[in-house]
Amino acid sequence: MRIAVTGSASRLARVLLPRLLDDPRVAEVVGIDVRAPRLHHPRLTPVTLDVRAPELGAVLDGIDMLAHLAFVVMQADLGRHRRDRALMRDINVGGSINVFSRAAAAGVRRIVHLSSAAVYRLDGTAPMTETQPRAALAGFHYGADKAAVEDWLDGFERDHTRIGVVRLRPHAILGPQAQPFLRALLRLPFYPALPAPAPLTQCVHEDDVAEAVLLALFGAARGAFNLACADALPFRALVGARHRLALPLPWGLARAGFALGWRWFGWGTDPGWLPGLRHPVVLDSTRARRELGWRPRHDRAADIVQNS
Repeated sequence: MRIAVTGSASRLARVLLPRLLDDPRVAEVVGIDVRAPRLHHPRLTPVTLDVRAPELGAVLDGIDMLAHLAFVVMQADLGRHRRDRALMRDINVGGSINVFSRAAAAGVRRIVHLSSAAVYRLDGTAPMTETQPRAALAGFHYGADKAAVEDWLDGFERDHTRIGVVRLRPHAILGPQAQPFLRALLRLPFYPALPAPAPLTQCVHEDDVAEAVLLALFGAARGAFNLACADALPFRALVGARHRLALPLPWGLARAGFALGWRWFGWGTDPGWLPGLRHPVVLDSTRARRELGWRPRHDRAADIVQNS
């Protein structure tokens, strides 16, 4: 099998690529990214290319399977263009459309898209199954782009029934390679104070997300699959797992602090995600466990946080 991975220099790819290259079913991995991957391997072919480039079609010629990881998670990753919302959307949505369209034209038989729990409408439903309506938080650009890609994929799947398309919707991905912002967030000496009972949330370990990608690539399942640990905790408990002396901070002050850090210092990501803490964000991952055969090795939220 020849497998292409977009976003091959991404944090999750650092976990996924070694697993793919150790798999005897894989003859070659073509890594596509604007940066070179850290890993060097005789069966890894790195291609330095923007996912929006028309040349992508030639790169995907002869590819059997595709894992699409490329995505701008935080506008800060755009460097001096970090306030260019249009650029972020063009890379995320326009780039994804280009990837899927050219994969179809090249005859790719199976596509795994790394989506996110951020696509869901937060209306108090808990736990949420894959049938929960999609509607990202207003102002949360990452979630809005993930939802837009999924909206486009609905039509793509109807038009390309021969292609097995899998959408993985992980909760917050933690682990040694996690986004620095997420790891820093859990180390802060405070957390936003929320009224009791505090809404519950989850996470998922990067190793288990990489395993889900492998299962989706080599399995026969199609459709959307939630990925999350088995239990759910208040956000203050997740922070407490790393910082036992963390103190509650009034909501307004916490929100202003995150907004100030983003606007003036480029710290973290756009603060549109913060209101999500005021809602339960709990995923039902039964379908992944049943249909993909997903068996997470890290299935408790506190343990995942402590090992991140």
